[in-house]
Amino acid sequence: MKHTLLFFIAILASLSVNAQIAEGTPYYLPKTEMHIQLLIEKSTYTPGEYALYSERFLKKTAQDSPSVEYRIVGYSMYTTAIPDSTKEFFVPIDKKHTILNVERASNGVLTAINTKGRTVTVPAEFVPAPKAAPINPHDFMSEDILAAGSTAKMAELTAREIYDIRSSRNELSRGEADYMPKDGAQLNIMLANLDRQESILLQTFQGVTVKDTIQQEIRFVPAKGEETNVKSLLFRFSKKLGLVDNDDLGGSPYYINIEDLQIIPELKAEVNNDTKKKDDPGITVNLPGKVKATILAGNKAVKGFEFYAAQFGRLETLSTNLFGKKMLTKLQLNPITGNVESIATEPLE
Repeated sequence: MKHTLLFFIAILASLSVNAQIAEGTPYYLPKTEMHIQLLIEKSTYTPGEYALYSERFLKKTAQDSPSVEYRIVGYSMYTTAIPDSTKEFFVPIDKKHTILNVERASNGVLTAINTKGRTVTVPAEFVPAPKAAPINPHDFMSEDILAAGSTAKMAELTAREIYDIRSSRNELSRGEADYMPKDGAQLNIMLANLDRQESILLQTFQGVTVKDTIQQEIRFVPAKGEETNVKSLLFRFSKKLGLVDNDDLGGSPYYINIEDLQIIPELKAEVNNDTKKKDDPGITVNLPGKVKATILAGNKAVKGFEFYAAQFGRLETLSTNLFGKKMLTKLQLNPITGNVESIATEPLE
């Protein structure tokens, strides 16, 4: 008997759901999701081939092992929407209302009625600036250096060449060179060429650091009710490894704090909050709330963003009288917050 009763209850529930779907088009209101983009600089150090001789010939120590280091150089953020499973509603489709089409995003979020919905535009993918081709210091070495029989001898001759370049630059700067340029422009060109030659030859001792910039994205959905003085772990970052898993204690923690600013815009449209009125099911929309998100490195704030989030606002119901038989109402919602962006009504003949 008990199983039979449960069976009939299930059938009635199924019929109820099917009746709702038959009478209207289901839709979700959105929940706002943050996309936090980190601009990360990667510095790759390669030691010079004469690093071991730097102290001996140049009186300057040099790192003799390769290394990689990361640092965050920028933060940016944009928002998108995911469907809020707790906010599922129906647009009535019947003879009493002039609802010709219902626009929904691919995730089921309502974007428009009787008009085209607005699509969400996201920032263009980050493209790093092209890097210059690497320079081979051997192209700037004399024949004597290249013909030396050992690495130690090549390092000694290269160091001597560096000292000669410095001496020539000093003579030009003091006006004591045997062949002085005719004007200041030529002098600057000669000095720049000497600086470049010295810099390239110094790489054989001091090594070279190549910097690359990459962008990585982190998604976060703020939750209402958890924002008061609560820091949520956003990501972990290591100077040696870059962005790491949140459970990797080798990375320093970065947190996010959400503050509800208690700002909700007014709805500039006719509303109907009488939910008990059965003959007017209404069109439910969002009034989003404004929040401030602060990213913290430990306890130090490093970046803040202010934006409207659907889950921090409240629901409002548009009267379906707006979609009566004598008028055509075009409703467009914000695809990220579910708020009314535009509503226009024109009479039907």
